Order: sequence, then C-alpha cells, then structure tokens
Amino acid sequence: MNKSERATVAHFILLGFPGPWKMQITLFSVIFLVYMLTLTGNLAIICAVWWDHRLHTPMYILLANFSFLEIWYVTCTVPNMLVNFLWETKTISFSGCFTQFYFFFSLGTTECFFLCIMAYDRYLAICRPLHYPSIMTGQLCSILVSLCWLIGFLAYSIPIFFISQLPFCGANIIDHFLCDVEPLMALSCDPTPIVGHVFHSMSCFIIILTILYILGSYTLVLRAVLQVPSSAGRQKAFSTCGSHLVVVSLFYGTIMVMYVNPTSDNSFAIHKIITLIYSVGTPVLNPFIYSLRNKDMKCALHHVICGMRIIHSS
Repeated sequence: MNKSERATVAHFILLGFPGPWKMQITLFSVIFLVYMLTLTGNLAIICAVWWDHRLHTPMYILLANFSFLEIWYVTCTVPNMLVNFLWETKTISFSGCFTQFYFFFSLGTTECFFLCIMAYDRYLAICRPLHYPSIMTGQLCSILVSLCWLIGFLAYSIPIFFISQLPFCGANIIDHFLCDVEPLMALSCDPTPIVGHVFHSMSCFIIILTILYILGSYTLVLRAVLQVPSSAGRQKAFSTCGSHLVVVSLFYGTIMVMYVNPTSDNSFAIHKIITLIYSVGTPVLNPFIYSLRNKDMKCALHHVICGMRIIHSS
C-alpha cells in the first residue's frame, strides 16, 4: 500500500471501560470523587504555601510546584474520561488525541524530575544539614524547578510530533481511556516505525535514570538516619522516608511495567488498570504523603482556613 492509498483518520474512539450503565455510573462516581480529592488536596497545599510566608522555603516551594503539576497531570486525562463514562459517543479528535498524548507524557516526565529534586532536597536536609541553607538557595531552587518544566515539556515534543505524522489507517478504535503510545503505534500503517523505538528508548532512559537517582538519594538518607542517636528521631525519619518511597515505588513500579518491560503479553484491561494507578491513584496520595502529614503544613492550612472563615463571616 503506497502513501497515496492510505486513508488517514480524523478522530479516534476511546473505548475506556466498557460495561453496563450501572458500572459506568459507579466508575464515574469513584473517579470523580478521587479527582475532586486530588484537586482539593493540591490546591490546599498551593494556597498554604502562597499565603503563609513561613513556608516560602525551597522545600515548600518544591511541594507547591509539585502540587500544581499534579493538578494538571490528572486534568489532562480525567475530565475526558468522565465525559466518556456518560456519553455513548466516545470520540476524540485527531488533534485532541495528540494534544492529550503530549501533555500526558510531558507532565509525567516533569513529575519524574520533580521527584528527583525532592529526593535531592531531602538528602541535603538530612545528610548535610549545616550546608543546606547555603546550597539549596532560593535561586538554585528556582533554577531546578524551571529545568524540570523545561526538560519535561521538550523531551517528547519531537518524537510525538513525528508520531502524529505517521499514516493512520483502518480501524480508529483505541482500547484505552486515553491516547497512549502503544495503542497509537498499533493503529499506524507503518509496520516498523523508527520513531516508536526512539520513543521507547527515551522512556526507558528517563525512567531508569531518575529512579536510580531517587533510590540512591534515599539510600544515603536512610544510612544517615541509622546514625541518629535518638530512637524517636529515627522513627520519625523512617516514617517520612518510608511513606515517600511507597508513593515513589507505586508510581515507578507501574510506569516501568508499562514503558520499560515488554507489555505485549498483558491484556488491554491490565494496561488500563496500571495506567489508572499511576495517572489517577498516585496524584491523590501525594498531597497526604508529602505535605498534609507535615506539622508546619497542617498549621499553615489551619491558619488559611480560619482566615477564610473570618473573611466569609465578615
């Protein structure tokens, strides 16, 4: 089949989670609740850091940026998924599909780099506390945050552009709830597109590089914690680092199954469940793990809520 004979598609159909109407309503309700909790928790963190000047430190600036990232990360996929639960026509335009594809991977990549910076921040705070104020300055924090956003949004721009230029013909049905690389590559007329291998190699490189850095940082942190003479101090540090590592493991464990290990043997249902875990599940946990368990953050949120009540009552 030559290029002129290939029929391109104008839209795709996202099958999502097919099933009876009652199941669709149940899934809609659960995911809508999770989405609202994610937005509320992350917005609360952003407001607390913005309004409480005591939290204008690198650690909390990183957390506020991370929360801002999480809001957009879930918003690029969840609203469209919720609409598809209620509508029989589950179409998404060609441009809309690739826009979602770009933002989903760009925001996910930015999250990987943010997790690295946050691990580095914890390493400096615990392993080099005396040098922490002179190393993690506001200027360095701003540079690191800017690099995260810049690299995250540039990394996949060229590969995704070339994927969008591939000829798509035949069926336009994607057995997923979002536009992901594997379903899109499966619909391409080109049997062996080089850009698909480039995309897979980039994903493996970024995921493996960042997870090794995060694990290395927390290994040094845990080694320093073991040298703390106070058992209460050790327990607090272990609790904090342990909870961080649980979320990191959940996020990286699922994305490694999807983008590092071969996934052709897994069913489409497994793909969707795994994607749901790291794209919807971890963002709702992050505010509670990284911020809302923090004493300073809880105090700031209390002041913000009390201030809002006073303004509302007056």
